[in-house]
Amino acid sequence: MGDSPKHKMIPNPVILQSDNLTKYILESSVFPREAEALKEIRNATATHPLGFMGAAPDASQLMALMLKLLNAKKTIEIGVFTGYSLLLTALNIPEDGKIIAVDPDREAYEIGLPSIKKAGVEHKIEFIQSPALPILDQLLENESNEGCYDFTFVDADKDNYWNYHERLLKLIRIGGIIIYDNTLWGGSVAWAEEDVPASKRPLREALLTFNNAISQDSRIQIALASVGDGFTICMRRL
Repeated sequence: MGDSPKHKMIPNPVILQSDNLTKYILESSVFPREAEALKEIRNATATHPLGFMGAAPDASQLMALMLKLLNAKKTIEIGVFTGYSLLLTALNIPEDGKIIAVDPDREAYEIGLPSIKKAGVEHKIEFIQSPALPILDQLLENESNEGCYDFTFVDADKDNYWNYHERLLKLIRIGGIIIYDNTLWGGSVAWAEEDVPASKRPLREALLTFNNAISQDSRIQIALASVGDGFTICMRRL
């Protein structure tokens, strides 16, 4: 049985990623414009045992453009790791901009901290060593924080994405942006479950649930961009 007309697939609707295409994008568009301090963090992250958790440079370039288009000044970052996306944000907000950066792992953050200091943007960052939910709840205890943030980047525990979302929608302003990273989970969201390695299944299931829920959230406008490991970009409407 073929696809119904409503859902019929369009042949070759996008250029699918390949290693060669990714290499071309990075070498032609991303790396030539990458700040030296960002390159330092990227190289340091590559030797970390969990280096695969680092932010994708091509996705980060898109994030930098969005920060500029928003004229973002007050931001939140949930999940810092070695600080690539954190430094990128700090470089793309004004001199008096502020980032609340939350991560339980200060040791990983300190890998990138020398490069952050070298770039002269450490004063923009308030790093909080903690799980994120208690910090978001603390922010919401002060009513003046509601609707006052311009931008949030979330790259943390995937099974808490919806819990973060409900809180962030109260903190972000109308027209503000929230980005959730890794929402394609290595492409496995489109695989049959039996093809997914057992170790990937629990968080894949969490992301499938999140992706379904957020696609139906009328409070936001969304785009799921196939850059990096999947960027779900949300603009608060209400």
